[in-house]
Amino acid sequence: MLPPERLDRFARHIVLPEIGGAGQAALAGARVVLVGLGGIGSPALQYLAGAGIGRLVLVDDDRVDASNLQRQTIYTERDVGHGKTVAAHRWLNNFDGELSISIHDDRIGPDNAATLLGGADLVLDGCDNFATRLAVSDACVTERIPLLSAAVGRFQGQVGAFAGHLPDQPCYRCYVGDAFDAEDCDTCAEDGVLGAMAGWVGCFAAMQAVRVLLAFGGSGGMGGPQWGKLHLLDGLMPSMRTLSIAKDPACRGCGGGAG
Repeated sequence: MLPPERLDRFARHIVLPEIGGAGQAALAGARVVLVGLGGIGSPALQYLAGAGIGRLVLVDDDRVDASNLQRQTIYTERDVGHGKTVAAHRWLNNFDGELSISIHDDRIGPDNAATLLGGADLVLDGCDNFATRLAVSDACVTERIPLLSAAVGRFQGQVGAFAGHLPDQPCYRCYVGDAFDAEDCDTCAEDGVLGAMAGWVGCFAAMQAVRVLLAFGGSGGMGGPQWGKLHLLDGLMPSMRTLSIAKDPACRGCGGGAG
């Protein structure tokens, strides 16, 4: 049961039949790891906190730069030069002091991913390079943790739900393969990105996170977790379409049937 002041705070959720009191309590008891506190992670964090996700783990080794302020909505000019995890923690404390927050300013990789992600109910990855994304995906499979992977560039974005630890479901590596294990990839510094586009992707990722958490711990009223569904967002049209990702029998991340 939630205390009276929390019931008032989340009243607009609780009156939704798809969430209700049981669903809100499930969100309050959930532990979500957010990898990357940039253009996707910033708005996603705001709406995860707004949804009352009770335990948030923030992972990012970067510092706030002035160029981030165009789209990374939790930071202000006073945060420039400071670590993103520290600035994000400050924002969360000002927003909702009841949330449990852990921060890690280590760069996540194959050597520490399992440690940083272990014990989560869900990982939301909004980082900016494939090597990190694949390390996160592999660790999620090993630790049997669902993964939401989100990316954005220019006027396009994507959000996909993966559960490669399940025998019949793909992991992120099934989707992109092994060719992207290197650090070299396009960045928004080179290609540009519309700030509001990052916001759309981050907000949609947060909504999908609520969907996944409710599917397992709450009412399930928002439907299933949509494993293997990749949602493609186009800000120029605007439009959204959905693809289905198949499990790769030869995938070295999930073993094509590990579970």
